[in-house]
Amino acid sequence: MKKGIILLFALLFFSILPSAQAAPKWEQVAGHVQETMKAALQMYDAGDLEGAKKTVNDAYYGVYEKDGLEKAIRTTVAVKNANLTEYQFYRIKKMMNEGADSAALHAANDVLVGMINDDVKSLEGHASQGGWASFWPAFLILLREGIEAILVLAAIIAYLQKSGNAKYLDAVYNSSIAAIIASFVTAYVFNLLTKEFGAGANQEIMEGITVLVAAAVLLSVSFWMGGKTNAKAWDTYIQGMVKASLSSGKAKALGFAAFLAVYREGAEVVLFYQALFNSAAGDVEMIWMGFLAGCVALAIIFALVRYGTLRIPLRPFFIGTSIFMFVLAISFAGSGIGELQEGGIVSMTLVEGIPIPSIDLLGIYPTYETLAVQVFLLCAAAGTVYYRKYQSKALEKTI
Repeated sequence: MKKGIILLFALLFFSILPSAQAAPKWEQVAGHVQETMKAALQMYDAGDLEGAKKTVNDAYYGVYEKDGLEKAIRTTVAVKNANLTEYQFYRIKKMMNEGADSAALHAANDVLVGMINDDVKSLEGHASQGGWASFWPAFLILLREGIEAILVLAAIIAYLQKSGNAKYLDAVYNSSIAAIIASFVTAYVFNLLTKEFGAGANQEIMEGITVLVAAAVLLSVSFWMGGKTNAKAWDTYIQGMVKASLSSGKAKALGFAAFLAVYREGAEVVLFYQALFNSAAGDVEMIWMGFLAGCVALAIIFALVRYGTLRIPLRPFFIGTSIFMFVLAISFAGSGIGELQEGGIVSMTLVEGIPIPSIDLLGIYPTYETLAVQVFLLCAAAGTVYYRKYQSKALEKTI
């Protein structure tokens, strides 16, 4: 089954990537962004607010993102640079909505153009390093996007084995296969839509919703596991698990969590790699080397996590898994809100004056909206832990 998943992933991956087009030079992409933004400002000066905002979206989704510059900056230069540039696009649209004067708007656009040009210079510096400049993004993209799915799958598989429910493993593997197929189909459809209609915002919205649903599922499973950590509840739970299997509802929830984890990361990997191939020039072989190295690294991580966790005593394992799934849920929540911000559904307010880093893997971004959701979940978790401890002490007093 596991070999089948790897083979299916490889076949689909090879079949979809040849659609990559000839690579545009980053200076050309930056120039196209600048021309499109110039047209947007001209529309604004002429009183066409809606046309101006639409053209700003065209510059971001139709050029900066579609032509791969955003992904190249995010993976090769710095995540923070890509996020700040994204915020500057959003800020310009916000200024338009607020009726900012033309001079202020042109100044904001000059800042945007300067940011993009600086990042393009950095990309050129990486390109001058030779083939390794193509290897490392290919390796790190797969490692970064795949590690979350690998960790979720490993935790679920180890959980089922530790609790005597190995019969549900096929459901997890089948969900993973379905997710791989769905992720490639989604990436292919969105490529078609992007070429025909420019569907960048819709893609971000769909990804955001998917990630938030995954976060909700992980939170549910995490809190359910955490509820079994006090002594009496744990003893009752263990006795039940020895004699019986998971309910069909919980089994489906775990399978659904596996599906969402693989689905989200799979679609993003395909889109990222298409951008890499589009800008590869003569370094295609190094991209494939990076891809293969990433596969090996993920396989090692999967083996270490899966077989290492099987040696952990049962109760600490479930407590640790509960915490781990909660951390992933926090990460997914931040990433989901971030995707909705890119899609224009959620506002974007940059935290200024406090050096908050941008960490994609943890879903941490320097905006009030993403941080507020994560802080809320942390407070809810702390309250839940406190309540359960209080409940456990009260129960012990009655015995």
